[in-house]
Amino acid sequence: MSSQCPIAIDPMVGDLAGETARLRDAGPITRIDLMGVTVWTVTDHALARQLTTDTRLVKDINAWKLFADGVVGNQWPLIGMVDVDRSMFSVDGAEHRRLRLKTAQALAPRRLEELRPRIEALTAELLDDLAAAGADGTPVDLKQVFAYPLPMRVVGDLMGVAREDHAQLLDWYKKFFSVVTPQDERLRVIGELDVYFTDQVRKKIADPGDDLTSAFVVADEGGEALTEEEAIGNIKALVAAGHETTVSLIVNTVRALLNEPDQLAKVLAGEVDWKQVIEESLRWDGPVSHLLMRFATEDITVGDTVIEKGEGVVMSYRAVGRDLAVHGETADEFDVTRSTANRHLAFGYGPHICPGAALSRLEAAIALPALFARFPNLRLAVPDSELGNLPVLTQNDLAALPITLN
Repeated sequence: MSSQCPIAIDPMVGDLAGETARLRDAGPITRIDLMGVTVWTVTDHALARQLTTDTRLVKDINAWKLFADGVVGNQWPLIGMVDVDRSMFSVDGAEHRRLRLKTAQALAPRRLEELRPRIEALTAELLDDLAAAGADGTPVDLKQVFAYPLPMRVVGDLMGVAREDHAQLLDWYKKFFSVVTPQDERLRVIGELDVYFTDQVRKKIADPGDDLTSAFVVADEGGEALTEEEAIGNIKALVAAGHETTVSLIVNTVRALLNEPDQLAKVLAGEVDWKQVIEESLRWDGPVSHLLMRFATEDITVGDTVIEKGEGVVMSYRAVGRDLAVHGETADEFDVTRSTANRHLAFGYGPHICPGAALSRLEAAIALPALFARFPNLRLAVPDSELGNLPVLTQNDLAALPITLN
């Protein structure tokens, strides 16, 4: 069964836990209101796996009736997340595989292991910054000083983006994702990102280096060169997803552990592996709340529900991670000993599964144990009830995580 009255998704993220429960209780597929636009969302683990591999659901926005009919246009606050450049994130089938190939090669297990020493060095550098900022018990925002810069520096190195540009990129992306950014300003930011990444790609065409952006524009034994438009689309999306996801993974995991001291003690005593902790965090409080969007190219019957041709479908991965049928009656609890912890779809599923999932896990697996080894007495500096999310509808993005080191 599905809800006939759309559930309004709160763009201000005032009660994420309550919203997740309401979506889950509404059934495996239900209608939601995304800032004035009605679409379907999937909240069931099995159904999400089924539909993310269904070739009748595509990424091409031109298949969306509301867009084709002009009902949804540039003034919709979320348009920049679905009307995107041609890239591996916006096409399907053979073209998707072609555009994804070099990213998959760059993030293969062997290549990731080559990145490990660099990630460890960056982590150590940022832990020093954290120690300086939190000296003498001064509260410090773990997100701003540690969790934010680490993934940005890693993805910046991978893509060949200069460190002096990171602050500007972070500012652009913060404005892009925030629902309180005026739409005219958001469109201006989208244009500035286009200009910036066009310049980056053209520089690499003229003078390739040892980075993924250069790999996109050079034809070699790893595959054909991408067009300028395709390379721009890939790098723009990879830089955004490559830092946002990992920031939330690190911050949400630290928050969960600091609120469960008995579980943290087991982790620090070596009774629970950090990989298990990371998977439970991804399941319970993953980085993506609602992933926009796929479009039906024909009517799709799901039980007694019909997703009509031209309708949009969202995956509500946070609700999927708390599926009672998969995780039992304790699905809403954080439990690092959970046997089903790795049964989640936090990074998606099927052909469009997040290409940087393994990199994000690697960064967290390096950063989290190093953080607690350096600061075993880490504590929240404010009651957990005072923590809140940024006004970002799609990402589970905590505004700040004030902590004390001693």
